[in-house]
Amino acid sequence: MAQVLEFRLPDLGEGLTEAEIVRWLVEVGDVVAVDQPVVEVETAKAMVDIPCPYAGVVTARFGEEGRELPVGAPLLTVAVGAPASGAETEGSGNVLVGYGTSEAPARRRRVRPGEPVPAAPAPAAPPAPPAEPAEPASANGSAATREPAEGPVPVISPLVRRLARENGLDLRELHGSGPDGLILRADVEYALRAAEAHGRTAQPPAAPHAPVTPVPAAAVPPAQPPARSSAAPAGLRVPLKGIRGAVADKLSRSRREIPDATCWVDADATELMRARTAMNAAGGPKISLLALLARICTAALARFPELNSTVDMEAREVIQLDHVHLGFAAQTDRGLVVPVVRDAHARDAESLTAEFARLTEAARTGTLTPAELTGGTFTLNNYGVFGVDGSTPIINHPEAAMLGVGRIIPKPWVHEGELAVRQVVELSLTFDHRVCDGGTAGGFLRYVADCVEHPAVLLRTL
Repeated sequence: MAQVLEFRLPDLGEGLTEAEIVRWLVEVGDVVAVDQPVVEVETAKAMVDIPCPYAGVVTARFGEEGRELPVGAPLLTVAVGAPASGAETEGSGNVLVGYGTSEAPARRRRVRPGEPVPAAPAPAAPPAPPAEPAEPASANGSAATREPAEGPVPVISPLVRRLARENGLDLRELHGSGPDGLILRADVEYALRAAEAHGRTAQPPAAPHAPVTPVPAAAVPPAQPPARSSAAPAGLRVPLKGIRGAVADKLSRSRREIPDATCWVDADATELMRARTAMNAAGGPKISLLALLARICTAALARFPELNSTVDMEAREVIQLDHVHLGFAAQTDRGLVVPVVRDAHARDAESLTAEFARLTEAARTGTLTPAELTGGTFTLNNYGVFGVDGSTPIINHPEAAMLGVGRIIPKPWVHEGELAVRQVVELSLTFDHRVCDGGTAGGFLRYVADCVEHPAVLLRTL
């Protein structure tokens, strides 16, 4: 007799609470293998393929393409045959929320503040006909990602697992701050930041958040629009969801928590533009202006490391980071995103140009991964592309500073004692006043301006 298992939308990390179904990859009646992608969803961060932790026959799908589902809502049901039927019944080695390697699937969902706690678990799905034998798992299935014999690690998603693996962090030694000890991305990033601050291999720190008490799961009803007051103003209502909602949440948090200040200066960029023209005339890959500005940023951060840091208010510490993961603002049809160039301090202008181009194209097509949108330590914001000179942007939490670059245009300028027309740019620095005072911020900005006006200054730091 087949057993019908329900697969719910897992927690994809990054604090995301919902996702929109973009495209179903399976139909009702299809045979699926363990870890086979079954649906493509769009979150506030990126497009993500969701793998199914069970093998069997798809008996039902929940949600049409274009519908937004909350975390914990049913995605599909799978009829899993008895072991004798040939269908693989082990769970996925990827261990999504509530889907262990060898345990029965946990029936729970995240309860938002103010939401009533369900009184009873969701009823079991009705029996289904015997399942067809499942196709064997592909070479990319779960065999290579099985949990060690010590037991499954309670990890949110493959994204969290990959972050830990790439940074050499043993998840079995970490104490998760989620329900039942689930390891969140915040736990992994907290461990990595603590290890970097102490200059040693990552070790499990205390959980950054208080544990959350799990609650019984229940069927998730379709989201209902809030009741509108008869006195509410008329007009077009645009939901704050997806990227727009994520941006709203993050900027609101930044404004609440960071006491920011801004300083700015005009600089003569004529020599920098000439230097770029000469570099590109010499042959080889073209160098972008953004890459040259990024090289200047990383050199300035080496001199003023206070601005490449993050603040831990619980420990009352400023953590100065020894690497620069440089974010840059990119405007897309889906909204503002900030892709991150990893280890920008170790890249030359050619490598930076190529990485900026790759990430910009991924941002344009909506294929940036969550890993490419998080982990930045400093942001470079070229708002000059919008035809404006200055701005006082909001810092990209939990970073400590952002360099803004306005448009470069011909302006009257005193050059070598005479009035001349030069290529002038306005530079601004918005910084967290907790990490430094105005003298440090002014020194950083002045050094950047000096490198823009006299690119040879940069050679002394290379």
